[in-house]
Amino acid sequence: MLTVIKNGEVYSPEYLGKKDILVAAGKIAFIEDVIRIPEEFVEINVIDATGKFVVPGFIDAHVHIIGGGGEGNFKTRTPELMLTEATLAGVTTLVGVIGTDGTSRTMSALVAKARALEEEGITCFVHTGSYQVNLRTLTGRIEDDIILIDKIIGAGEIAIADHRSSQPEYLDIAKISAAARLGGLLSGKAGIVNIHVGDSKAGLKVLEEVLENTDLPIRQFYPTHINRNSHLFQQGIAYAKKGGFVDFTTSTIPRFLEEGEVKCSIALRLMLEAGVDISMITFSSDAQGSLPDFDASGELRGVKIGKVSSLYKEVRDSVILENIPLEIALKVITENPAHILKLSEKGAIKAGKDADIVLLDKNKLEIETVLAKGRVMVEAGKAVVKGTFEGQ
Repeated sequence: MLTVIKNGEVYSPEYLGKKDILVAAGKIAFIEDVIRIPEEFVEINVIDATGKFVVPGFIDAHVHIIGGGGEGNFKTRTPELMLTEATLAGVTTLVGVIGTDGTSRTMSALVAKARALEEEGITCFVHTGSYQVNLRTLTGRIEDDIILIDKIIGAGEIAIADHRSSQPEYLDIAKISAAARLGGLLSGKAGIVNIHVGDSKAGLKVLEEVLENTDLPIRQFYPTHINRNSHLFQQGIAYAKKGGFVDFTTSTIPRFLEEGEVKCSIALRLMLEAGVDISMITFSSDAQGSLPDFDASGELRGVKIGKVSSLYKEVRDSVILENIPLEIALKVITENPAHILKLSEKGAIKAGKDADIVLLDKNKLEIETVLAKGRVMVEAGKAVVKGTFEGQ
């Protein structure tokens, strides 16, 4: 079935004005001022986008799709992501990671879950490895994973500056990054290295040492949680000004914000005011990951769970509360992660791209309709397609 989205104001994420969009075979076929529908033709689904902003489907580049956590014993292992948790949040593309627990969470399970989410209707890729060094890969080698396994596009999340990490030195990170880079070059993938940065004052020091002592380029790395404290945030500004990517985590709890975490919408404004190029900045949710609350002695005080829904909420707050233009704020969950991760079919409303599209109410900027590869997944704010085991 063909789909025509009519009368919406389109953000590509750049503002294109009022346009009609023709969707065919899961792709954006045409974007025109007016697309006229013949009276006698094949069946066409017409979506009236009057009073709506039409924007690209959101990319969440850091999600624990098979669950995460476990820092408070087995009972704190978090559950797997369900399809509608993503689609109701406007997320049509995910990148899955393992995280702290590289023992009971495995690469085979991660790849299988990515394929399951694809079968249910959205796009999903993964990174190979977890917090730990040496990485536990699927094939035995990082570069082989990236070259031979279609769903694997990079390595990570590898932990630095964190008491839960393997305490890697710069040579450890350099060797992982060299292998990932080689895999990316030989496969045409990003080969990016996703770096979890913890609370330690060391912050980005290990990455700086890699850049100082090797020929690896700064854009080989994709450090996340850069907004977790003011010290790291300031390091992140300097790092981004050197040409490095920085990712902010949207899932949080009040205590984290009280203790110095920088709210993502505010972090975006501050980075832009500091002169950081918007193309260097992304948001990700860390969804299904645990949000462990440790005291000063390293003892666990409590655990919450990250949510995909936090991703667009922070973008919306960037526009409404921080006065950032919508076309700028959208880039951190559309165009920018697509570019960093080399997802050439994603991140923009443009002819030939995948028809991942979100319709927002113009007044409240709330999600109303979501299409993933041309298929309507959410309509009038409600899921019309559910995961295999949802609602049973």
